[in-house]
Amino acid sequence: EVRLVESGGGLVQVGGSLTLSCTGSGLSFGGNAIAWFRQAPGKERERVGCINESDRKLHYADSVKGRFTISEEVGKNRVILQMNNLKQEDTATYYCAAERLALSCHLYAAREFGNWGQGTQVVVSS
Repeated sequence: EVRLVESGGGLVQVGGSLTLSCTGSGLSFGGNAIAWFRQAPGKERERVGCINESDRKLHYADSVKGRFTISEEVGKNRVILQMNNLKQEDTATYYCAAERLALSCHLYAAREFGNWGQGTQVVVSS
């Protein structure tokens, strides 16, 4: 059984930082594309960033470039989302997702990822 578990969400002030983790079991992160998505109330789920299955190249949404960083802890089957200089518009539930994807991960929509965690909430207050 594939299981993804996110952790690290919470309440932070504007300009602050949070570190989210996604730990997987039942699959090898190294053999999958891994993505972070987020969904704010009343909005569609959007991709924050992702790691390609093949070459492990990283991709980021324009809205988080320069502020968010994705990294892998290969031996632990874990992916980290480091979020710095947080803004109120970063408030959302953050999800990690995994899937075998032939092409670059940023080309795929959320519906094309078959494995999801339960999400962790991030609230950025002024």
